[in-house]
Amino acid sequence: MRSAVIGLTVGLWATATNAHLAVFTKGMWCLNGADGNNLNSDDPVTPLYELEQSQWWFHSVNGCNNQPPADGDILTLPAGESITVEIAANQGVTTLSFDGQYVSDWPDGQSYPDNYNVPTCITSPNMHTQNQSMAAGTALAIAYVSDVADVTPENLVVFSVAYNTPWKRLTTYEIPAELPACPEGGCICAWGWIPNACGEANMYFEGIRCEVTPGSNPKPVGTPKPAVWCEDDSSACVTGPKQMLFWHQASGDNIEVTGLDLAGEFKSPGYNAKCGFSDGAQNDIFDESGTVSSVASSSTSAATTSSTSSAAAATSSAASAAVAVNIANPTTSSVDSATSSTDASTSATDSSTSATDSSTFATDSLISSSTDSWTSSATDSWTPSSSWTSSSSWSSTTDAVLSSTSDTSTSFPTSVAAAAAASTSTTSDGRRCKRRESRFTKRDMNHRAASSHRRNAHKHLDLH
Repeated sequence: MRSAVIGLTVGLWATATNAHLAVFTKGMWCLNGADGNNLNSDDPVTPLYELEQSQWWFHSVNGCNNQPPADGDILTLPAGESITVEIAANQGVTTLSFDGQYVSDWPDGQSYPDNYNVPTCITSPNMHTQNQSMAAGTALAIAYVSDVADVTPENLVVFSVAYNTPWKRLTTYEIPAELPACPEGGCICAWGWIPNACGEANMYFEGIRCEVTPGSNPKPVGTPKPAVWCEDDSSACVTGPKQMLFWHQASGDNIEVTGLDLAGEFKSPGYNAKCGFSDGAQNDIFDESGTVSSVASSSTSAATTSSTSSAAAATSSAASAAVAVNIANPTTSSVDSATSSTDASTSATDSSTSATDSSTFATDSLISSSTDSWTSSATDSWTPSSSWTSSSSWSSTTDAVLSSTSDTSTSFPTSVAAAAAASTSTTSDGRRCKRRESRFTKRDMNHRAASSHRRNAHKHLDLH
């Protein structure tokens, strides 16, 4: 038993210090990893770089798109208020695993000074920034469809931005007061981040099933347009609803930048003023000429999940609800049920009324079962998937499966020994580099020395 605890602690540390960052919350795709069995999963954290759109769209490159949330597992967005979610390097260092015993104020479960600063680049955790003031910003977006297959870049609207994130584990996003209710079955939300230099020019993008508790004056959301770089001319910024930023991929990009920014560094698009995004709720996304019809937002079963999802998830959810209490919405009460019947109240609104039903949620949190020995399962490679399926077989696990992530889409170790070994190979001078480089035929840029980039447009520094 003692060896199991030691192994888990070492494995979590190795994985977290080697990983990048993503959001972990109720309603997320890829909870417990792409296979649904990994409490230490960092599958959503895997960077997306130079991939075809069919691979990076909702993180299908490693199968995250095929692991939808369980029935009733949904993120609630209270219009006019805010939500707090967890951004972390690994699910194991969030409240969604192990009763939250490995969490800290920081995304990797470790401790750092509040004024944490590394002139070259912070690599532990791998936040792709030198300090908080230089963190590029993250965003939440929403599509008013209930089927993830119906989401496109053209109907996914950025509704909240958090400047100077990712930084600490708990991150707050403000919700526009006029956001309307979702259709039956809820909406599809997404979280995104593009780092500001300081490492590989990758991006992060993941899906979340969500619903809106509307306010008294809901308005329809307009059609989003691609953002543009406008740091040097604010009049050129796109106003109104904007698409998420998709950049540095083999296909599907919706923004291109060249040259240097005003600080003399290579341009990197991000969820900040440089691309016309304001901090907080994006209150300019509405179609002022339209009206919202009476539509009920249901947080019951998701269209893409099956009844077997909640039945299997119930076996792993009963004990940790007190810790993993709906951190995505602190104002909402959480009740965990061993039967995993996660009923959420239906919030209904009319454009001429102000009646809002507050939603109640059940948090299907996870519990780890201690064993005398820890086993690991490893996947030597990812199989890119471009098809959307409704696979939702959730199962509990008694073994903590450790994994580590790198800036590549090939193989990565998952055993404790391999993860620990991987943690010793993370060094670089960390200096900023050109944000657009030639595409490589092999995605093996990790662990290579970055000794002579000096703003060379054809070489790139990788800190991971």
